[in-house]
Amino acid sequence: MIPAKKDPIPITTIREKGVESIVDWFDQHKQSFYILGWSYLKNQQQMEELFYRSIVKVHKELSRSKNETSFEERVTSIFIDTCRELSNDRSLQDSEDVEPRQDLFKALDQLKEYEREAVILTYIKGISQEETAHLLQVSVEQMKEHLFSGLQSLRKGMGEGSSFNGCKEYHQYYIDYLERTLDRAKKVDFEVHIYHCQDCQEDFAAFQDIMLTLLNFTKKMKDFHVPSDFMEKVKARLTEKEKHRQLKIKKRKRMGIVFASVFALLIGIEVFTGSFTKLYYTWAEEDQQLRAFLQQDLGKRLNLEAESNGVKIKIKSAIADDVQTLVFYEIEDTTEDNQYVIDSHEGVYVENESEIMSSETNLMYYPPDLKSDVNNKEKNVFYGKMSLQPLTTDNGTIKLEITKLKKLIRDSSGRNRFNPYENTEYETGKWNFEIPVTKQPSIEYALDEVTEIEGIPVRFEKLTIAPTATVLKYAINNKQSKKRIEYLTVDNLEVNNKKVKANIYDSSFIGENTGWSIFQTHFDPLFGEKPKEVNAQFNYVNLTIEDPKTIELDASRGYPQTFEYGGSTISIDKVEIGQPTIVVIRNDEIENRAYDSLDLYIVDEDENEISSMEMNSEGVLVDKNGKKYDMYVNPVEYEEIEQPRYFSTVQNIQLQSNDAGENVIPKKIKINGYNTTKYLDDVVKISLK
Repeated sequence: MIPAKKDPIPITTIREKGVESIVDWFDQHKQSFYILGWSYLKNQQQMEELFYRSIVKVHKELSRSKNETSFEERVTSIFIDTCRELSNDRSLQDSEDVEPRQDLFKALDQLKEYEREAVILTYIKGISQEETAHLLQVSVEQMKEHLFSGLQSLRKGMGEGSSFNGCKEYHQYYIDYLERTLDRAKKVDFEVHIYHCQDCQEDFAAFQDIMLTLLNFTKKMKDFHVPSDFMEKVKARLTEKEKHRQLKIKKRKRMGIVFASVFALLIGIEVFTGSFTKLYYTWAEEDQQLRAFLQQDLGKRLNLEAESNGVKIKIKSAIADDVQTLVFYEIEDTTEDNQYVIDSHEGVYVENESEIMSSETNLMYYPPDLKSDVNNKEKNVFYGKMSLQPLTTDNGTIKLEITKLKKLIRDSSGRNRFNPYENTEYETGKWNFEIPVTKQPSIEYALDEVTEIEGIPVRFEKLTIAPTATVLKYAINNKQSKKRIEYLTVDNLEVNNKKVKANIYDSSFIGENTGWSIFQTHFDPLFGEKPKEVNAQFNYVNLTIEDPKTIELDASRGYPQTFEYGGSTISIDKVEIGQPTIVVIRNDEIENRAYDSLDLYIVDEDENEISSMEMNSEGVLVDKNGKKYDMYVNPVEYEEIEQPRYFSTVQNIQLQSNDAGENVIPKKIKINGYNTTKYLDDVVKISLK
């Protein structure tokens, strides 16, 4: 075993001295790290790449690292990650320049990754089991299991037997006994047992042999010499990298001088045209969404910071109007590669909300932007925005407290995904801010335009153009009972030849007024537009159609039974009397089907509706072309599906009697009608008052 040297040098000291001190440190410890790297890699070129990348990464990580771990532990962690990265690199694996490997390394190659790392770090690198467990992010118990299974696999790989055949309950004692760390009671128990058990005697002797083979190999490693010019080659690459860096700095300085001259010229232009603001924020603000507001002189950069448990939140800006208060933020995990988002409804509290904010509006929802370049640049930084209530005053200071963040889940491809309805991981802490805000003016236009959708009157009532959103208010006349519009969506508005998309999460029902159902939809902002004409493009309508039908349930005919409705053949799969009574209705055919789901109820022998009825449905999501999507097996972002439609296929109905102990006997299924979705291409031109 090559004992790991405990490095007393604190991270701060090495950080201050820079990359040269890191290179010197690697030069002093190169033998143990060289052997560690050789257990992953196959040739000298890969080894040079390993040391080069590791030194660069260590230098970069030191600026973010806290002093909670020793320098060697941090370096070893980075070195192992780089070993894994290079060993999985196909371009390096396919290299023909593979050098001969000793038998032990060949045997180690056959181990599973977690077994190999446990054995290498403990017995070749010479790190304690506790430190190895910490490095590999497993418990000490798991670490011992990995060591045992690794040694067992190593024995097989070296042709010395396939498995250990002793009593399994004593396998856990082998390593601690040989390392003299087994407590006295267990040691006595083990020695008494092994004295009487022939299988365990042979088994333990075989285990000792493989341990001795491993320890003899590591003793020989003391004489293992790293090639004399190895570190010189690594240093040469680092020197070349530093030269390029210095050339870039000189180039930036020259550009800075040029920029200063141009800046002076542009300031002069700004005085007369106001155009420099847009150009400046194009360079200065990474967050594209915030940049658009700053370029329009809406709000200002704040950069308020608070940190808790290693997570730093920066409030970058806040823009208030009559619709909402829009807060832009940046979250950085300073210790790990995690990305977090803020949920306005959970873990967010405005201390003085009742004093300066309205409670009459619904908060808008902005899902995390997972596709933006800025959110795929760093694994530990995320830019987002959240909606707070609008101000009731012209200006004020929002006293904001955040206590909980939602963690983005990274899938196997390295991309983030976010589902607010999944089991979510959280980061808790306490981040407090005092955010100064001034309410920006909004413009309201009264509308007076009536059209018809599916023969039902739709009236446009008001258009609000605010800095953070455009809001269209409209009403639907549902006085007739045969057909009702349950939901109507507008895809986009076109104002002065400029289109703004609807926020699919913020179309909502807001009330009733003399037979008219009132809705409103939020759209992207129309920065500074004064509308001369407005065109509204509808998206889809969800209708309830009244079409009654009664189906007799005749148990004497047996099940399944079928009936015709809405052009479809529907099956009653079963009626099972009991507590509860179960009725299952099915229609798997969805092609050209008139309805999405049925509106039905069940009556008993006395023609009374069975009030205690629980219904569970299954269904399928399809797109415009009939392609089916299973959101549990292969999740797809809903807004990316072209004209999605959800068809109910199975209705599982449970019926309970109000009288304890009595079974419900269903007599008839009564269908009131059905729901259906229709996509629209209607465009309505709206006149403004």
